[in-house]
Amino acid sequence: MANRFDTVVLGGGIVGVSIAVHLQQRGQSVALVDRKRPGNETSLGNAGLIQREGVYPYAFPRGLATLMRYARNRSLDVRYHPRAMPTFAPFLYRYWHHSHPARHAAIARSYATLIEHCVSEHRTLAAAAGASALIRRSGWMKVFRSAATQDEETRTAQRWNDEFGVAFESLDAAQLRQIEPGLRGSLLGALHYTASDSVSDPNALVTAYARHFEQLGGQFLIGDAETLEPGWKVSTERGLIDAHSAVVAMGPWSDVVSTKLGYRLPLAVKRGYHMHYAADGDTRLNHPVLDVENGYLITPMARGIRLTTGVELGHRDSPRTPHQLAAVEPIARELFPLGARVDDEPWLGRRPCTPDMMPIIGPAKRHKDLWFAFGHAHHGLTLGPITGRMVAEMMTGSEVIVDPSPFRVDRF
Repeated sequence: MANRFDTVVLGGGIVGVSIAVHLQQRGQSVALVDRKRPGNETSLGNAGLIQREGVYPYAFPRGLATLMRYARNRSLDVRYHPRAMPTFAPFLYRYWHHSHPARHAAIARSYATLIEHCVSEHRTLAAAAGASALIRRSGWMKVFRSAATQDEETRTAQRWNDEFGVAFESLDAAQLRQIEPGLRGSLLGALHYTASDSVSDPNALVTAYARHFEQLGGQFLIGDAETLEPGWKVSTERGLIDAHSAVVAMGPWSDVVSTKLGYRLPLAVKRGYHMHYAADGDTRLNHPVLDVENGYLITPMARGIRLTTGVELGHRDSPRTPHQLAAVEPIARELFPLGARVDDEPWLGRRPCTPDMMPIIGPAKRHKDLWFAFGHAHHGLTLGPITGRMVAEMMTGSEVIVDPSPFRVDRF
């Protein structure tokens, strides 16, 4: 087989796989390169949400009481590694700056142009890949223990609905019990985001998309994306391959390549953990459920009930410190009857983040035929297919479904 391609896509997560599929669909010969089979890094472990409601990316808290609570480093939803904070400080300051309500609202107006296509693009790609059964069209829920939190979240949901048409339902305690009879405790009700989808096995979904890519004639190769050199050449299991163009879609490892090529992009990581549990008896969980006051989410997955944690700020490659998981597991067991742990150890993932909360999507400015697509933070799974379509349309000179200018590389 030839070692020359039109494009090499670096990164086998949801973003890279989606780009590869869309380019291959448009007649490009594409090599997809990663050190592991597709879907086995960041895309393996997440809440499995396709968040149509996610028009406002997750902001840095600005309230003094919240900041003081986080500073004690005992919060259930955010923890940090103290030794990492000097490195994180410049990024966190810029993140805090962009999270000002006026700036955040302006960011949301751009970000929503991506989010509005997330469900439709996933459904289209899943249908083409024969993976529609992995996508559940029943939405997800936030549940509440206090009236103040419920009122605040409901006002926010209504504002999102008014601004961006985000559909939701407010459920009282009785309605919640009818929909999720397995939930326990003194819950006052829930918000049900009805326009969002969820995934029963994110790894299986990415694998299906990658298989579709190969059925279209694309080639997946195990290789070392960090060996990318202008030209565009990459070392793989087949030897050195070269391509007319290259796309860096390596999630939290993208800055390894971009920095090597001379770009100084403000990419940081938010770490997070998950664990699977057997269901206790015949009890079922029908939707992903976020316990708002306690900062964790439980969701039904093919492997069992997945418990996901909030954010851990630490260096990308530091050892696991799953203190949040240990802290929220007893609380989750009170909410839903979790059985025994299924996994041998907690899974650790890294979310690639920019300080303005928006991904970097578009051509690099110092190199011809080099493209970037990373920094999707909490919404990598959500935005993978729409990002793939955008990048393919830009690279092939087609009309682009979304204005790419807010996500350009040179905004930093």
